[in-house]
Amino acid sequence: MGNVKENALRALGNSFAYSGDVIDSHCHLADAKFDADRVDVLARARDVGVTTIICIADSLAEAEKCISLAEAHPELFCTVGVHPHVAKEWKRGDEDRLRAMVLSSPKVCAIGEIGLDFHYDFSPRETQREVFRVQLAIAKELKLPAVIHNRESIVDLKATIEEVDSLRFVLHCCTEPWQNVRNLVDRGGLLSFTGIVTYPNAEVIRETIKQCPLSQMMIETDAPYLSPIPHRGKRNEPAFVIEVARAIATIKDVSLGEVDRVTMQNAVDFFRLAC
Repeated sequence: MGNVKENALRALGNSFAYSGDVIDSHCHLADAKFDADRVDVLARARDVGVTTIICIADSLAEAEKCISLAEAHPELFCTVGVHPHVAKEWKRGDEDRLRAMVLSSPKVCAIGEIGLDFHYDFSPRETQREVFRVQLAIAKELKLPAVIHNRESIVDLKATIEEVDSLRFVLHCCTEPWQNVRNLVDRGGLLSFTGIVTYPNAEVIRETIKQCPLSQMMIETDAPYLSPIPHRGKRNEPAFVIEVARAIATIKDVSLGEVDRVTMQNAVDFFRLAC
């Protein structure tokens, strides 16, 4: 098995192999960009040791697809939720629909991707805030963690999170300076990092990684977006999460194996996975 992984990693442009398990904690595998070769994408992930993938939903329609995929593939788990971009589509009855989705499958492990996005403002800000609050309340009610999106909204985002006690949450694709997210980590939140960490202009993110305890960190691809170096310009996929782990190992001055071991355990505990 080690030789298979080593060959697969070299085919992806890497010069190392790791014999342990790796998780991609945030991947939009239900995206249409994977429709033509999803089975091959999963095979490439397995070949490099990515044994678990969290399939993230952006809308209730996509959540249904995520559930179907997760039930068809043992290595997949999924989330259900409404992204701030489509918060304007939230309507009466969607709270019950979201709850029903959670109860429909043991593969549903979180509410997400939810949050605020004040960069694009595809939905009105007050609508974003309200839909975010509703979904955080459902997460707490159902004792599920929340997978949270933030873009240029950190002040409002933190204020909304602080309204909910005893909530497990991860700030996915964290790009914030450490001083902006330290209090989220102090209250038990996790930060998750993508291939952006490999970009030359990502010093702010690398400094946040230096400061954040590895015990409160996860790794992800956010595929099909944000391909890491050396894969920029290509569609991102779960196999490339190895590059995120590799970058964090360098930044934290620890072994790749340690990053993979700890971030895998963090994700298993956070999502309460049976894998």
